[in-house]
Amino acid sequence: MAHDSIVFDLDGTLWDTTPACAVAWNEVLAAHSVPYRTITAEDVQRVTGKPHDECIRTTFTDVPEETVESMIEATAVADNEAIERMGGVLYEGVGAGLKELSKSYRLYIVSNCQSGYIETFLAQTGFADLFEDFECYGNTGQPKGKNLAAVIARNNLKSPIMIGDAEGDETAARQCRIPFVLVTYGFGRAIAPDEEFNSFAELMAYLTPDSTRSV
Repeated sequence: MAHDSIVFDLDGTLWDTTPACAVAWNEVLAAHSVPYRTITAEDVQRVTGKPHDECIRTTFTDVPEETVESMIEATAVADNEAIERMGGVLYEGVGAGLKELSKSYRLYIVSNCQSGYIETFLAQTGFADLFEDFECYGNTGQPKGKNLAAVIARNNLKSPIMIGDAEGDETAARQCRIPFVLVTYGFGRAIAPDEEFNSFAELMAYLTPDSTRSV
């Protein structure tokens, strides 16, 4: 079946900002005078894909609730600021690949990130013209499945597919009854993706118009 659109997850699918986020979280710890070990990019990777408040709660389980509440708000801002300073790392092939895909598909993003994060991604990469719409947990407070459904509905998508790196992306796709494609180079895993690829180059070979396969 031909598809008219692609909805991408962001972190672990298109780019990696965990080093910048680790810097941001350590800055917030220092600013709030919270005695804690140094946060690493690997710490951030372990929770990437969850809503931002859940990321902080999962990482700082032994920090008092009042402090955690302050850190949730502060790290949401600090993440965006750190990424503006340090940037993120696009996965190999993503830059050229998205430009090529935009010639044949309508492109969208749905993420569990905080407000302003997708805008930072688009500004950092210069990809704003490639994506028609996006939604995130920080804007709506809704789970990924509902945000995916909202993007599909308001853009009148007839045959979209979801591409992500984690089970939460797969769950959202199943809830919306659309195919799910897993990229295995990211941070998560999935249960039973319709297809899976080890690189963006493999994904491109599958999605480009001259491919003889379809999802």
